[in-house]
Amino acid sequence: MTRCRLCGSEAMASVVDLGATPPCESFLAADRLDQPEPAYPLHLRVCTDCWLAQIPPLITPEETFKEYAYFSSFSTSWVEHARTFVADAVERAELGADAFVVEVASNDGYLLKHVVDRDIRCLGIEPSVNVGAAARDAGVPTLTEFLSPETGAAVRAEHGPANLVVANNVYAHIPDVIGFTQGLRALVADDGWVSIEVQHLLTLIEENQYDTIYHEHFQYYTVASAIRALASGGLTLVDVELLPTHGGSIRLWARPAETAGEPSQAVTDVLAREKAAGLQELSGYTEFSARVAKVRRDLLRFLIEAADRGETVVGYGAPGKGNTLLNHCGIRPDLLAYTVDRNPYKHGRYTPGTRIPILAPEQIAADKPDYVLVLPWNLRAELVEQLAFVHEWGGRLVFPIPELSVVEAASSKEVTA
Repeated sequence: MTRCRLCGSEAMASVVDLGATPPCESFLAADRLDQPEPAYPLHLRVCTDCWLAQIPPLITPEETFKEYAYFSSFSTSWVEHARTFVADAVERAELGADAFVVEVASNDGYLLKHVVDRDIRCLGIEPSVNVGAAARDAGVPTLTEFLSPETGAAVRAEHGPANLVVANNVYAHIPDVIGFTQGLRALVADDGWVSIEVQHLLTLIEENQYDTIYHEHFQYYTVASAIRALASGGLTLVDVELLPTHGGSIRLWARPAETAGEPSQAVTDVLAREKAAGLQELSGYTEFSARVAKVRRDLLRFLIEAADRGETVVGYGAPGKGNTLLNHCGIRPDLLAYTVDRNPYKHGRYTPGTRIPILAPEQIAADKPDYVLVLPWNLRAELVEQLAFVHEWGGRLVFPIPELSVVEAASSKEVTA
């Protein structure tokens, strides 16, 4: 990468180099196991002019999202998060019966179904054919398309301007951040609201969340870099919320620049936290690579010692972030016999690169392993409850991030590290 995709600067500094991995959602069918897999460098850098952290756009969104393995509705806590958001957004944006809501990257309708339930007109814009079809089956109007300035203008011409545009967990997934932001501006009414949820680079760095670096995520935002990205499309940040989702996210509330007004105190406060953490100078990034290496060593040491003792370790979940972790650590079926996932789409497939089988969740109760390695660690509270049955035979849960911890499934009481 020679230039920043936001400001065009060539002043790019290395943050962490994770080697080369396959795309994190390219789960393998059994008949592909003897075929080669492409792997791409996964090297995070930060622009020292605008401080946008980013990886090179080595794969395109079209390659990833036309057929997508992630269905948001399989996470109970995420559906509840969406329901709460809709209730709050209706109040903030004063959405009445004549309002219009658009969600970009609307997945399987997990969020907009709550808008439908309120009899508010809405539209999802979702590029993945398979999950978009699931949304329509659930009664959520959905357009199969990527957002661009042209798409935004076409939707506005057909349906009218949106009082609220939602873009949750997509602002990191597009390499053309300027064109995407222009698309958001094309959708939203001149007095409307744009709500964006995206992982916060501050918590990624502070909590060693390096497994959230993968080829689907082209950039990683602070509030400071998000302000500049929003401005590239004619939007102004007016408020920010700190969220626990995905290990630590920011909800950005933006409005068209000409009507935005002054930002809230929360914006000023978070900017100050980022500056205090050194994220607007190289000092905030220099130790991250060493802390990532320690996560890898600690997890491998635990798995190897468990194998030497004759103990069994299986995985829970097959999220994209898990594949970054598995590939970076070089974990294979000799150390992790299999993983399970609630999404039937993944059953019978294998994790990219590491070739670990993905089975149905019922397999854990059948096999009674000694340890369950939880790959979607960001859902810790939800999964400790879901996996409480592991305690029945003395099994324990293992969380690799932010540091290795082994807990009793029934209580989430940490017992070793």
